[in-house]
Order: sequence, then structure tokens, then C-alpha cells
Amino acid sequence: MQIIEGAGAWTPPASAATDWVEHLRVPDLSVGTYCIPAGGLDDQTPHSEDEIYVVTAGRARIVTPDGTAEVGPGSVIFVPAGEEHRFTEVTEDLALLVVFGPAYGSRRTDR
Repeated sequence: MQIIEGAGAWTPPASAATDWVEHLRVPDLSVGTYCIPAGGLDDQTPHSEDEIYVVTAGRARIVTPDGTAEVGPGSVIFVPAGEEHRFTEVTEDLALLVVFGPAYGSRRTDR
């Protein structure tokens, strides 16, 4: 067992528009926190792993090829590997607990 301190907690990005911190990595999954300040831009590109977001703080809109949805604390979002997605209209500092399966970057083909 491991308690993951600070996972999902809002942390203001140091110098970039967004902030990603990985808290746990094992071969089959990784867990981290992704933060976007109010008015910030989400510049991520599609990932090669399946992904679950849990909104722990803030409000925004998620945009995918299938549509858009308003998200806020308690929202749980599944994004399959390879799907374009972006958080827009971040109206309150957004903190997301993120779970990747398998671990983030482990399926990359550009290595």
C-alpha cells in the first residue's frame, strides 16, 4: 500500500501555462496531477495510453471530437488512447487527478 500525498491538489504552475506532476509510476499505470490556471491554455496532445481525469477543483469545458462537456469538482472523464482532447474555458483554477493505463509515455513509438 502507498498513500499518495498531494495527488489531485491544486498547485499554481511555476512558469508554464500548465503544470503536470507525476506522483506514482508502475508498469501498468501512472498517477499524477495536472493543473491549469483560470484563463490558462491546455496545450496537451493526444496520449498513447488510456486516461481517466477526476476533477478535484475548478471549472472548465472539455472538448473532444465527439463533443464538449462542462466539468467541475467530482467530474470523472475517460479519454481513450489517441483521442484529441483539450480543456478550454477554464473559469476557475483547474486541478485534475490523472490516471494513465499503462503508465504515461510507456506506449510511445518515437523512442
